[in-house]
Amino acid sequence: MRDLDEIVEEAEKLFNAIENADELEQAKARYLGKSGELTELLKGLGKLPAEKRPEAGSRINQTKNRLEVLLKDRRSSLQEKKLGEKLKEESLDVTLPGRGYGKGGLHPVTQTLIRIEALFRSIGYEVASGPEIENDFFNFTALNIPENHPARAMHDTFYVENGDLLRTHTSPVQIHFMLENKPPFKLIAPGRVYRCDSDVTHTPMFHQVEGLWIDEQANFAALKGILANFMENFFEREDLQVRFRPSFFPFTEPSAEMDISCVKCNGKGCRICGHTGWLEVLGCGMVHPNVLKHVNIDSEHYTGFAFGLGVERLAMLRYGVGDLRLFFENDLRFLRQFN
Repeated sequence: MRDLDEIVEEAEKLFNAIENADELEQAKARYLGKSGELTELLKGLGKLPAEKRPEAGSRINQTKNRLEVLLKDRRSSLQEKKLGEKLKEESLDVTLPGRGYGKGGLHPVTQTLIRIEALFRSIGYEVASGPEIENDFFNFTALNIPENHPARAMHDTFYVENGDLLRTHTSPVQIHFMLENKPPFKLIAPGRVYRCDSDVTHTPMFHQVEGLWIDEQANFAALKGILANFMENFFEREDLQVRFRPSFFPFTEPSAEMDISCVKCNGKGCRICGHTGWLEVLGCGMVHPNVLKHVNIDSEHYTGFAFGLGVERLAMLRYGVGDLRLFFENDLRFLRQFN
């Protein structure tokens, strides 16, 4: 048999020269594998005289144990070296200042909603809320919207199971409120609404604020005064000009659309206002008697006015945002501007 001490010396040199764990396992197979040198020696014990086999077998096993120890030591050495290199790469300079935590802020649409609610609360309006999934009666019928109105079509409205739908405006909140309370009352109904529409100025989900005042003395003059005062305070512009144009809405009669002088060019004409000097901001009108009839309010005794405005529309004008979709893309570079 080959001198076993030479095998150990040779193996030790080979193991120490290896810098890779996979190569070390290959080197192990050279000596201790199924066809390794020590394995072959054990297989050859049968060729020795019977009296020499025990001593030879003992020496081979001792050599095998020595190689196992050498392998274990080298594995540990390679693992420590690898760990040291990793720690060196990931080391931290504890003298550097800490990065700290990022500071968030309210979304610009949320800020706009808070501002709208605060301004109307200051003049006695209360804030009402209602479900976002409605039925046909509350979303259409009770608001005097006829059966053949385009708003009921599938291409405008998101219908769900059992004929219910995602509300297309927050006006149903007013119907719920009027059924549960007796006039007089003033309220606004802010919330999310849904319509099948998506482009630079429209999204499938957006926010509206609907307003309502039912009283014995509610009239169009009061409506104009309240809305003009609200716009002046919202945009913080005492010189803000307003105008009302005749329009049509099924749930109000007479109806009007309200324009304000362009907050970008002060009415001189620019790209934002289509060079007209005016910006459309909301629709309004006197509550139709049929609506009051649906909620059991005597239209001979009480009158009321209502209005509806788009929150994102006002946010775009207040903050100078040109694309409505920016509010919903969650780009932190955009949102950080409103912290």
